[in-house]
Amino acid sequence: MTQYRWFIVFLVFIATTINYLDRQIIGLLKPILEKEFAWSETDFARIVMAFTAAYAVGLVVSGWFIDKVGSKIGYAVTIVVWSAAGMLHALARSAFGFGLARIGLGIGEAGNYPAAMKTVAEWFPKKERGLATGLFNAGTSIGVVVAVLLVPLILRNFGWPEVFWITGLLGFFWLIAWWIFYDLPARQHRMSESERLYILAGQDASEDKKEESVRWITLFAYPQTWILIVGKGLIDPIYWFFLFWLPSYFSAMFALDLKKPSWELMIIYLATTLGSIFGGYLSSRLIKKGWPTLKARKTALLIFACMELSVFMLQYATNVWVAVGLLSLAVAVHQAWATNVFTLGSDLFPKKAVSSAVGIGGMAGALGGILFPLLVGSLLDSYRAENNLSGGYNVLFMICSVTYLIAWLLINLLTKKVKPISGALQDTETVAVVN
Repeated sequence: MTQYRWFIVFLVFIATTINYLDRQIIGLLKPILEKEFAWSETDFARIVMAFTAAYAVGLVVSGWFIDKVGSKIGYAVTIVVWSAAGMLHALARSAFGFGLARIGLGIGEAGNYPAAMKTVAEWFPKKERGLATGLFNAGTSIGVVVAVLLVPLILRNFGWPEVFWITGLLGFFWLIAWWIFYDLPARQHRMSESERLYILAGQDASEDKKEESVRWITLFAYPQTWILIVGKGLIDPIYWFFLFWLPSYFSAMFALDLKKPSWELMIIYLATTLGSIFGGYLSSRLIKKGWPTLKARKTALLIFACMELSVFMLQYATNVWVAVGLLSLAVAVHQAWATNVFTLGSDLFPKKAVSSAVGIGGMAGALGGILFPLLVGSLLDSYRAENNLSGGYNVLFMICSVTYLIAWLLINLLTKKVKPISGALQDTETVAVVN
């Protein structure tokens, strides 16, 4: 087998697909569970907050743990934790019980990206890592689409607890394949010697040496770090809202039957892939034309911020396909934004600080994801009490429409006099990265 490394990235793609499948289930089941357990919107918001808070904590500890035990064991532990937590949802009978299960899911799922990126670094020469990352990252949108297809199928034949039991098992099936087929290239006997030499020749010897450590807390003194905090902290909560509340929105506003596969939701979530690709292409195209790297990234972000203003028009959407079109654009633009914000991390920081800086940005996004659901739940409960649920969604869509522009203005302010740390600004390969 001369292309074994692409089989490895396929395994990581499947894990990422399962990751996003498992996290999306609660949103698809929300209309059913809130009737069975008499949840308010605030109850559901707290369940979402439990996941995002645990995800934030998981982002802090998972990278350290995976670096300590290695990618094979680290990835295995990660998927066992989130798959077991996913199955435990089936035993919950209260908002508190679902919240506990979501905590386990969040802690486990936070380890997927550190494990995936470490695997790519181990198995690919530097010139192929961008493509490998883009390939496994496609699992983010595919996982949500699989959830939209699979959950209604299980519901029609069983019940909501079986949704969690069956989907949770998928992670354990993946674990068997991972344990059998994964090992470091130097110890992998299923690959050809020529491929092994090709991989090792394309990796810097310095990557295996210990670099000077970076004190995590000192990064907060740099405006570069606050660019990532603003770019992720203000915007990621909006994507969490789209991820967890859109099924309920379509169910309430357009009587969408979530016991049947929904083309509407599939189209919306598939649009994220197009956004990731276009977002990376646009800024890279400007750089190739001779634009300074930072100017190209900021220009792309400004374009996306202006495009996101279209979310404001959702309050006038009375046709389901008009709403689908506007929301497809919204999530695609979000992914284009996220791609460029993450790439700013590699533009503005030296290699030894990139992971820590991006981790801080990701944690800021998760913390925002804890707070924003409070507003979502409170608003929707208030408007539901007035028999005007659509009014609550309209307020939320207006907030979503302007937040990207506010974030861009703050980023532009922070970059007025910023210079790269230790000459980190350089031409970099843009890849699609999501929350």
